[in-house]
Amino acid sequence: MNDVYLSIGTNMGDRFENLQDAVTLLKGKEEIEVVHISSVYETAAVGYTDQADFLNIAVHIKTSYSSFDMLKICQWVESELGRVREFRWGPRIIDLDILLYNYENIETESLIVPHPRMFERAFVLVPLIEITPAPVGKQLQRAHDIMQQMDCEKEGVNLWLPSAELKIMQSVN
Repeated sequence: MNDVYLSIGTNMGDRFENLQDAVTLLKGKEEIEVVHISSVYETAAVGYTDQADFLNIAVHIKTSYSSFDMLKICQWVESELGRVREFRWGPRIIDLDILLYNYENIETESLIVPHPRMFERAFVLVPLIEITPAPVGKQLQRAHDIMQQMDCEKEGVNLWLPSAELKIMQSVN
């Protein structure tokens, strides 16, 4: 089984429902086991900042799917939930990014893993670190090291809903 870490974010419509729907669609795939879901964090937009705040989570899954199959599944979830790509860093109903895939380095035209900007973004690192308290692999160790130096309050990452209160974690896979 492959270990995959995803970042999921949304800033349009019912943001919390969007996160739940994305996780539900992932859980609906036969070859995906959702292992852990982080707390929900609210953050200001990055890049294009004239838009609503985001809700973000990190999800750890185990799967037999290849990295490219996982990319297709992430794109399928986005499509199912109505994502329209109008412009870079614009508002989005849902956004799924593969952060890590078996701690491998993958660089193709369609997929780069680890995600190329994950180490620069507290809204990605905070939930990721929460679900990986004991870092395995050099990418997770790097994420933990960066987080020790980052001021999350300054970065605008705020706990919105603790993982213990997430209904999507309590449902069967």
